[in-house]
Amino acid sequence: MQVTQLTVAAVAMALLLTIGSGLDVQADDTPDRLEAVRIFADNVLEHARDVYREEPTPLFVDGLVVDTYEPVRWVHDEEEWIPSNLASHQNLFRTLVALTNLTGDEKYRQAAHDAMAYGFENLQHENGLLYWGGHRFLDLLSGEAVGEGYRHEFKHHYPFYEFMWEVDPERTQLFLEAFWNAHIMDWGTLDMNRHGSYDAEMGDLWDNEFEGAEPFFEGRGLTFINCGSDVIYAGAIHYMLTGEERALDWGKLLAEQYVNARHPETGLGVYQFTMPRQTRELPEEGDLPTGSSFGDRARNQFGAEFGDVAREGYMIRSPGSIYGTNAIMQLQLAERLGEAGEEFIQWTVDGLRAWAEYGYDPEENLARPMWADGTDLTGFEFPRSGYYGPEGRVLQASSPPTSLIWSYALGYRMSGDETMWETVRAMVRGRGLGDIGSAPGVDVDVNLETNESNPTVLFGVLEICRSADVQAYRDLAERIGDNLLEASFHNGLFAPSADHINTRVSAIQPLALLALEAMLRGEPELVPPYNGGRGFYHGPHDGYGRTTDGRVLYDARR
Repeated sequence: MQVTQLTVAAVAMALLLTIGSGLDVQADDTPDRLEAVRIFADNVLEHARDVYREEPTPLFVDGLVVDTYEPVRWVHDEEEWIPSNLASHQNLFRTLVALTNLTGDEKYRQAAHDAMAYGFENLQHENGLLYWGGHRFLDLLSGEAVGEGYRHEFKHHYPFYEFMWEVDPERTQLFLEAFWNAHIMDWGTLDMNRHGSYDAEMGDLWDNEFEGAEPFFEGRGLTFINCGSDVIYAGAIHYMLTGEERALDWGKLLAEQYVNARHPETGLGVYQFTMPRQTRELPEEGDLPTGSSFGDRARNQFGAEFGDVAREGYMIRSPGSIYGTNAIMQLQLAERLGEAGEEFIQWTVDGLRAWAEYGYDPEENLARPMWADGTDLTGFEFPRSGYYGPEGRVLQASSPPTSLIWSYALGYRMSGDETMWETVRAMVRGRGLGDIGSAPGVDVDVNLETNESNPTVLFGVLEICRSADVQAYRDLAERIGDNLLEASFHNGLFAPSADHINTRVSAIQPLALLALEAMLRGEPELVPPYNGGRGFYHGPHDGYGRTTDGRVLYDARR
């Protein structure tokens, strides 16, 4: 199959679905990248809208069956739900807004506007939280918000707040404040939790006093960085939208707690800056329980072998959360904040430099599992079962998450730090993309025959393009974009492969292609910034237990 070639059946389907849309698609033509995104967006507007009750709404389903355009369904207690999770649609909204900016066709932005406006009007709790996120969504069959009770949860969601503000400034500010209010459990120490209560009443918010706390104090919450980064992001965005300096101050205070808890010798970590408070006794024998009420799960499982370094905050099994997604978010914030964001650059680049020194093997392009003191856990066999897995599991080094190509490329562009460049150079080479050079534009020898098609890698290469206007970098970005189109454009939708049964309407691939198009035009500002966030749902599913929509729906293959 040639790059960007569609099957005859897919082209025919795309032709039928785009009649009257203004696209000049011939049955023997291959759509270019922008055209493919328009076909995708038209299909989403045609087939992914809510039509499941007497009065249709402007909302979208979460996913579609690739072959039939039927909505994906969640099954719980033998009842079927059609999920519509606005928190999982934020990248779709970015794509639709970008498509309007690039084509001039207002219908795409308007569709996103209508969906978000409906959500504000019908899905916002009186305390400001929305019925969305990791544990709640709207079931389009019943029109009811379903999921796990009181829990509001974000983990690297990073909503499109600027667009939400455009739709309704007052309700957007209300949510941003409700989010902080519901997830911060103790403002004096910034003990926080990934779960926020829909029953939380608004407190003193920015008028609270931070008293300070030593790293790894025993807290009531779980200060996971994948949730904490969303709280930091919300505080900084609040400032950018409203001018409320105290929101940014609190966001920086929270970010600094993760910095303060880094290992004092290596500067590595941390996944969390507290230890779970133990309120229940461990069993005398048998497998270790995995609940946080039994105290620090890493200490329970590995303390006998590793002593005090064995704590949840110091475990780095994969660097993706700390040094990938969180780093991208903070560096992008720093760029947008200007002088007010300088701390974010320093904190983030210091962390990236530490991981490059202790956690990364550039010769083999491998990320080591490790403790934050630098102890390499490669080959370590679990002596007992617990939170991190069963007895006998062996930890192994693995390829770095693709988000690190992006974070290190962005880190270099923001700081000029040579370690950032050398690290991204090694990771690019390790993925078979050739040599981006000893410095930007110097000794460049990229591989334009690569089969790389990962959208996150494309975002990373676009950052490299922004560091130096070098034709070879642009050529590499285009090659990856063409590969992405070939690998993921199926029946007018974007799915990870032709083998995938279902796909998210908020797929990342079309957004990456639009970012490429905007870069080639010299107008990157036409595409809203993507920061690595994406939505999910986690809850009980018949036959699976508590699991995620990714596992049940979007990993399903033929």
